[in-house]
Amino acid sequence: MSDVLLDLQHISVDIDEKPVLCDIALKINKGETHVLMGPNGAGKSTLGNVVMGNPAYTLTHGTITFEGNDITEEKADARAKAGIFLSFQNPLEVPGISLETFMRSAIQQRTGERVKLFQFQKDLQATMTLLNMDFSYAARDLNVGFSGGERKKSEILQLLMLNPKFAILDETDSGLDVDAVRTVSKGIEEYKTHHDGTLLIITHSTKILEALHVDFVHVIVKGRIVKTGDRSLVAEINKNGFEQFEAVVQ
Repeated sequence: MSDVLLDLQHISVDIDEKPVLCDIALKINKGETHVLMGPNGAGKSTLGNVVMGNPAYTLTHGTITFEGNDITEEKADARAKAGIFLSFQNPLEVPGISLETFMRSAIQQRTGERVKLFQFQKDLQATMTLLNMDFSYAARDLNVGFSGGERKKSEILQLLMLNPKFAILDETDSGLDVDAVRTVSKGIEEYKTHHDGTLLIITHSTKILEALHVDFVHVIVKGRIVKTGDRSLVAEINKNGFEQFEAVVQ
């Protein structure tokens, strides 16, 4: 059986008749951690949204295969049930729905099974403790009044509780202080080591990568993946920036 979990073939996307992704090809095997880096506006978040099935983005060409199944035409909820997770760069507030209620509903939708309240609350409290989140946040409306750091922790909480097969983390370290980055990284490492998770981390920074094992780094510029390498590529980017790659797609 193939170890390929996600297979993107010749992915191209236009927005308002303007190309934003051009002939993207990417294979991610089970258990791997891939990092997607590039300058602002390069198409990093667009690629994450396309994999998740965001209806605002329409493929003009290409196929998306997950666990050997063609999901190119599947809607976002079907992809979520199949085991794909996307953390948002700017998590939205959801007034009227508590964090705890949201999590219970999401798990039930994900698994198709009734959630046992006692075990759920036990798991929720343990996971919130791991992320240094006060348990009182469980009763608060989702992300309403949360600081930027608490919103990002909430996203990692959802990741750990939902236990998806594949997670896309979009700028999870954006705007976080050193302590918050350390806590979020701890949650990501928990997903990797105890949930056998597979990751695509989208970032233009490298703080969140310091404590993680990285298998592949991809550089995207103007909608094209222009270079793929190992973790050493991160150090190269830190030293020389993205200008060295931009000339490739002039």
